[in-house]
Amino acid sequence: MFGIIRPCRHRLSERLQASWMAHLCGLCLALRDDHGQLARTATNYDGLIISVLVEAQSAKDDASWRRTAGPCPLRGMRTASVAKGEGARLAAAVSLALASVKIRDHVEDRDGVFARRPVAAGARAVTRRWDRKSAGGASAVGFDTAVLLDAASRQGALERALPPGGSVLLVTEPTESATSAAFAHTAVLAGRPGNAEPLAEAGRLFGRLAHLLDAAEDQAEDAASGAWNPLTATGTDRAEAERLCRDAVHGIRLALREVELTDRALVHTLLAHETERAVERVFGPAAHTATCRTRTAPADGAAGHGSAGNGGVGLGSDPYGSDPYRSAPRQDPGQAPPAGPGAPIPPWVPQGPGFTPPGGRPPHRRNLLAGCAVWALMACTCQLMCCSHDDPFSRERKEGWCARQDVDCGDCGDCCSNCGDCCNCCGDGGCCDGCGCDGCDCGCDC
Repeated sequence: MFGIIRPCRHRLSERLQASWMAHLCGLCLALRDDHGQLARTATNYDGLIISVLVEAQSAKDDASWRRTAGPCPLRGMRTASVAKGEGARLAAAVSLALASVKIRDHVEDRDGVFARRPVAAGARAVTRRWDRKSAGGASAVGFDTAVLLDAASRQGALERALPPGGSVLLVTEPTESATSAAFAHTAVLAGRPGNAEPLAEAGRLFGRLAHLLDAAEDQAEDAASGAWNPLTATGTDRAEAERLCRDAVHGIRLALREVELTDRALVHTLLAHETERAVERVFGPAAHTATCRTRTAPADGAAGHGSAGNGGVGLGSDPYGSDPYRSAPRQDPGQAPPAGPGAPIPPWVPQGPGFTPPGGRPPHRRNLLAGCAVWALMACTCQLMCCSHDDPFSRERKEGWCARQDVDCGDCGDCCSNCGDCCNCCGDGGCCDGCGCDGCDCGCDC
């Protein structure tokens, strides 16, 4: 896995999390079906944005863009609904071409194991095969990967010819051109030619952002190893690189406003919010970052976002105390849970994984021998590592080890209490415009 878009599961609603995983698994399976098992190693987070964009622009129903995939060890041997169609195939072709370019760069730079001749020779053979495969897969959906490979070839020439003190944007131009072409082609596949121009602009800025963030992340390591780095070569300091990155994020948001989408939520979350968080991972949070809970209610008493008029809570109030993840309210000790099957469960009763339903019997604990057997089976199928599962001994619901690594998520509270798919607070304390929530009155323009 590689890429700058790495959404934390705490920041996605249940629907968006399912959609994100559908595109990720769909990309992996499209790589397998079109290019072979080895090509699945080219699965990357940024490439699946192509699949997301095609589906978000399409007027087809969800059923036509989904299929049921068989059990997979990374899903705990469970089936799943995954993305299919031209969007997934284009994403697979683009991801394979990008992976080929990345491996070729490692070979040329003699990074790590690629410095060994046998490994380098094998890697070159893989890149040549992947170049042919990606070209064939892309041509099936009307896209020419020559623009990607041409950008990769021009990249080396630009780096060698770059004058001392030249602009870093000269170095990012090939990446910008490649991602711009891929983004624009999603409008062709979705039958929305009017979206091609704004998507090309969004792709150009996304390519610039990805290149700059990769350079900023690797700058210290490149300096230690003596490798070429665009920021160091052009004399661009980190403050200027951060400014360029934040300008790119702002430009992507402006371009997305011109794109006609049938479902904006996931696209807006990935390209307008996760890009900003990618910048914060590298450079730290911006000085003006704020959240909705720090804002105060209007002084004139007008109903703001989340006011009684829309069934939510007023600005500046937090019904769940200081819990940054807005967890479910705990049970009121002065009230007893309802009894009897089918009895309504009031909101103050804790629910969800790990909680026994009111009136229900706790799960029966397995003995040592049975628990060890189930543990071995779950370990062999990766259920303990990569997905939520029932504890092999206590049968209680547990998070997978991979999921527990999602820490330091920041303030993940939703702005809109009446919208289940509303994504998180914007950097300026407002609510995003990608959730389709009509009850927002935050006064922000994100």
